[in-house]
Amino acid sequence: MNASVPSAQESLAQVAEPRTKGGAARWTGLDALRGIAIGSMILVNNPGEWGKVYAPLLHAKWHGCTFTDLVFPTFLFCAGASIVPALQSSLDRGRSRSELAARAFRRCVSLVLLGLFVASFPVLTFEDGKGLFDRVWNVRIPGVLQRIGVCYFAAALAFLFCSLRGQRALLSACLVGYWPLLALTHTPDGGAPDLATEGDHLAGFLDRAVFGSHTWMGKVYDPEGLLSTIPAIGTALLGMECGRVLASPRPREDAVRSLLLLGASWMAIGAVWGWFFPINKALWTSSYSMWTAGIAASGLGLCVHAFEVKGWSRLAHPLLVYGRNALLVFVGSAVLARTLGRLWVVDEGPPVVFAQKWIYANAFQSWLEPHMASLGFALAWVACWYVVLAVLYRRGIIWRV
Repeated sequence: MNASVPSAQESLAQVAEPRTKGGAARWTGLDALRGIAIGSMILVNNPGEWGKVYAPLLHAKWHGCTFTDLVFPTFLFCAGASIVPALQSSLDRGRSRSELAARAFRRCVSLVLLGLFVASFPVLTFEDGKGLFDRVWNVRIPGVLQRIGVCYFAAALAFLFCSLRGQRALLSACLVGYWPLLALTHTPDGGAPDLATEGDHLAGFLDRAVFGSHTWMGKVYDPEGLLSTIPAIGTALLGMECGRVLASPRPREDAVRSLLLLGASWMAIGAVWGWFFPINKALWTSSYSMWTAGIAASGLGLCVHAFEVKGWSRLAHPLLVYGRNALLVFVGSAVLARTLGRLWVVDEGPPVVFAQKWIYANAFQSWLEPHMASLGFALAWVACWYVVLAVLYRRGIIWRV
C-alpha cells in the first residue's frame, strides 16, 4: 500500500485511465459518480448524534430503500464499471490474464485486511468494560471493504476468463439463483425461511454458523454476510455492463442514452421483482440489486452528460476530489471518527467526555435544533475532509492498494 502520484495502474477503488483518440484520460462521469457515492457514505456515517438523524440519512428499518441504502451499492457498481478500462487497457499492453488475476487477488486481500483493521480500530479502548482479548476476539469479520474486495475479485475473474455470454450467465445466476436460496430454502436446522425476520433464513443461519459473534453488532445476521455476497457480485457485474457502454467507441451522447435506458429498465425490473422478493439492503435481495443498479446507471448517465458532454468541469471538481481518493477518505474518516469518539478525552469527568461529543455539543448542539445540529456536524465533517482531499488532488496524490 502506498500513496503516490498516480501511474498507469490504478487501484480498484479508482478508475484506470483509458485514453481516447484525442489523448484525454479518465472517465470523468464515473469518477464523479464515485465521488457522490463516497461523499454520501461519509455524510451518513458521521452524524453528530445517531438518535437525531433525518430518516433519509438512515437505512430502512428492514424492507424498503432510503437514500442511505443507495450509497454502498452505487460505490460497488462503480468498482464494477472500472474493471472494464482497468483490465482491458492492461490486456492491450500485453499483460497476461493470469498476471492480472493475481494482481486482483492481491488487491482483494489488501482490502479485506484494511476492512479488518477498520473494524478492530481501536482495540485498546475499554469503555464497554471488555478486556483486550474479548474485544479482539469479537471483532466483526464481514464489512464494507471486505465485500468490495471479494466482489471486485469475482467480477475481475469473470472479465478475464469468461466470454461476454458467460459473464451475463454468471450475472443471471447470481441474481436469479439467490432468490430461491433465500426465499424458499429451509435452514439445515429445519426452519422455514421468513424474510420478514432478521435471521430466520439461510443467510442468517450461515452467518451465525460461520462468523458466530463476529457479526455486525452481534446480530443474528450480517448485512455484509456470506450468502448476500452472491447478489452483491451481481451488482458489480451490472456495473461492468455500464463500463462496456462507456468503453464503446460510440459518441458520448449515445452512451448517455444507453445508460439512461439501462437504468430505467433495471429500476423497472427491480420494482416489479420487489413485489415478490422485497427490496432489502440488509439481505441484498436481487430486487435490491436491480433497483439500486438502475439508479446508479441513471446517475452515471447524468454525470457523463453533465461533465463529459456539457463539460461542466467546475461543478465536477468537488466530486472528482472525493472520487479519486475514495479509499483514503473511507479509511481515514473511520479512523479519525473513532479516535475522536473513543480515544481522545477532553474532560475525564465523570462522566468522561470524548472529543467528538465535546465538538458537537459546543459547535452545533448549543445553537441548532437537534436534527439540524446532527446534520450540521456531518456536513462539516464532509467539508473538512474535502479540504484534505483537495490538497492531495492538486498534488496528484492517490492512495491505492
